[in-house]
Amino acid sequence: MRKIIIAIDGPAGSGKSTTARLVAEKLGYIYVDTGAMYRAITLRVLQSGTDPRDEKKVVKLAGETDILLKNHGGKLHIYLEGMDVTEAIRSEDVTKNVSLVSSYAELRKIMVDKQRSIGAQKGCVVDGRDIGTVVFPEADLKFFVTADVMERARRRQEELSANGIEIPLVQVVRELKDRDLKDSTRETSPMRKADDAVEIDTTNLTIDGQVHMILNYANEALSVPDEVDKR
Repeated sequence: MRKIIIAIDGPAGSGKSTTARLVAEKLGYIYVDTGAMYRAITLRVLQSGTDPRDEKKVVKLAGETDILLKNHGGKLHIYLEGMDVTEAIRSEDVTKNVSLVSSYAELRKIMVDKQRSIGAQKGCVVDGRDIGTVVFPEADLKFFVTADVMERARRRQEELSANGIEIPLVQVVRELKDRDLKDSTRETSPMRKADDAVEIDTTNLTIDGQVHMILNYANEALSVPDEVDKR
């Protein structure tokens, strides 16, 4: 059976990462969390003592950094220079700096090359903010997943609380709005819905509902013979 590339974009807290991971599991595909890759680079910047505002040094460091994605027991693990940083990349410091670090054009070129090499064999579900527009503009299926900012903030707060981090909801809302603004207005690869992407509002959808919806599209696409699909 042929394999396809599924691109899922959207803002933080929309449910795209969890949905993408589960869709990949159901299809037996590789899950590529590009947001985690940018977080890993940001963590490397902070660990090295490099000023996140020093674009040249940040880009140089990114080019020298090894990032690896591995699936263990159904969970994606992120390795930075051989060290498992799956939990560390979710820290508040990383969250505060990742938008700035990921805004640098040269750094994004480096990361896009890494992401494309992973998806070169197809059979992958990739999530991020510019997947359907920049990384894989020819993806077989594209989705833009969004949700009301209050619902996204509630989800983010629950995620942080599960990791022992307690932050007032009003602060989470403020940080999400700031992140949305930075991601959607940056000069290089801004977050936006691809013209041919299916928009999914997850405000009142369960994760199972989101997964089921995308799987329906995937199964329909996979049912089309190669010869027809290439016309």
